[in-house]
Amino acid sequence: MHGTENPSAWLERWAHLIAPSSRVLDVACGAGRHMRWLAAQGHRVQGVDRNPEALALAQAHGEVTCADIENGPWPFTGQTFGCVLVTHYLWRPLMPVILNSVAPGGVLIYETFAAGNETVGKPSRPDFLLHTGELLTATTGLRTVAYEDGFESSPDRFVQRIAAVRPLTSGDAQRWSLRPD
Repeated sequence: MHGTENPSAWLERWAHLIAPSSRVLDVACGAGRHMRWLAAQGHRVQGVDRNPEALALAQAHGEVTCADIENGPWPFTGQTFGCVLVTHYLWRPLMPVILNSVAPGGVLIYETFAAGNETVGKPSRPDFLLHTGELLTATTGLRTVAYEDGFESSPDRFVQRIAAVRPLTSGDAQRWSLRPD
């Protein structure tokens, strides 16, 4: 079942950007592989998915919400999070809502399949593949700390990923470390 694997290496690499004890939203969380890891790091984790069987596993690691976020209302209207995490999920109409859910000082960690993946496997429909540079364009209101767009093997896949921070509104200079302390 999706969500029982190890956490994403991209999440592990950039999780140091998440403030301690943050409230984290895992979008399309599946069975909670990232919820499990983030909870072990001391974060308060909220997952959302439309699959009740997967959420039954995920609920051991935090709060869960069963919702069809593609066809129904966004269940977190008016709420922001210290981190919003999205992996292996793309629904373009939801992108502005996801970005608005990142609190000032919070981080977006996003990783999914990109154009070119149709040549090596699934997903292959253009609706589920990011265009070149699409995450950079979508996150223009955030400060990009890291971005990758390319090919990986084992398994073969084209991916695009970003770690981006919403600046604080105070205007104070902020530093986002490229390595954990």
